[in-house]
Amino acid sequence: MKASIRWVDDAMFLAESGSGHTVTIDGPESEGGRNVGIRPMELMLMGMGGCTSFDVMKILRKARQPVEDCIAQLEAKRADDIPSVFTEIHVHFIIKGRGVKESQVKRAIELSAEKYCSASIMLDKGGVNITHDYEIIDSGSE
Repeated sequence: MKASIRWVDDAMFLAESGSGHTVTIDGPESEGGRNVGIRPMELMLMGMGGCTSFDVMKILRKARQPVEDCIAQLEAKRADDIPSVFTEIHVHFIIKGRGVKESQVKRAIELSAEKYCSASIMLDKGGVNITHDYEIIDSGSE
């Protein structure tokens, strides 16, 4: 896996993945940025959320669960001191579908957290306290 980060100006950079996708990274105005891109730590949090969401959906599809929507809401706390690393991350999954089994959702989240999500496991091993919960919305009752 490769990536390149090119400085544009001030606190702005253009990141390009090995697969050719780009994202603008920018710092806050207090650090010389113009707030036209995502912050690096936000990108890291979003990457973890994308990784675990990918796993959860793959596992639920394999289990033939009728998922219509999956949203992972992440909230992180950071250390007050520099480096301002993540100390806690909470992931709240909202799974919507008609007749989705709670046992399958719980299993999918556990498997992602404990076995499959490289980003979560790496952060966890680095001392970040990662917690998860979920809610299931039955679209059949709407």
